[in-house]
Amino acid sequence: MLANNSMSVSTGRGNNSFQNRNSQRSTLLKVVILGDGGVGKSCLMNRFVSNHFDEHSFHTIGVEFLNKDIEINGEAYTLQIWDTAGQERFKTLRTPFYRGSDICLLTYAVDDKTSFRNLALWRSEFLKYADVQEGSTFPFIVVGNKVDVPESEKQVYMEEAQAWCSENGNPPLVETSAKDATNVEAAFGAAVDAWARLEARLERPLVEDTVDLSKQQSQHRTSCCMSISGTESTFVTR
Repeated sequence: MLANNSMSVSTGRGNNSFQNRNSQRSTLLKVVILGDGGVGKSCLMNRFVSNHFDEHSFHTIGVEFLNKDIEINGEAYTLQIWDTAGQERFKTLRTPFYRGSDICLLTYAVDDKTSFRNLALWRSEFLKYADVQEGSTFPFIVVGNKVDVPESEKQVYMEEAQAWCSENGNPPLVETSAKDATNVEAAFGAAVDAWARLEARLERPLVEDTVDLSKQQSQHRTSCCMSISGTESTFVTR
């Protein structure tokens, strides 16, 4: 769960030091946003990329994408964010774009219980068409949008969403509002951070025991373990 973030988020406009840092090579990540129609996928993407919100935006037809540069922990990334249509009739248009994805945002609206129940269907669809094996590690992020709605209209609460996540690989959970920009930057930042942490684990070389035959081996072997703890992430976007 990600709530009341302690991370620092700032924009890079007019920041020469940020521009100099981003002269380094940027890692391109393909990010797919999935979820039922009407949960606010397009609004989340537009709020993140251009800080714009259109309350009267129409449903996405097919697929569209936007790019956004972001810096996390000193590393530069370019996010290619794909917004896919949530209606079943557009399934054949959206599924070809799943393959090659690096991150997937599974999105529901906190005032729409059906959209929450359908997260499992969206996850299964993505695993199938992205050619990701069930049970393998993949950076999913669960996003509960529209937390700006009145409390009386909420149908999905944090505890229920947390329980779903714990049963489905423990992906990060972020509650957002594209309307008032609550946690939108943090959601995409957490997604990239999850990808980076997974990549670091996959790329960590295996340490194998070596035997020096010139010395007599001890009858008692010893081993050591390294404790790895999380660090606070800093997100800078432009």
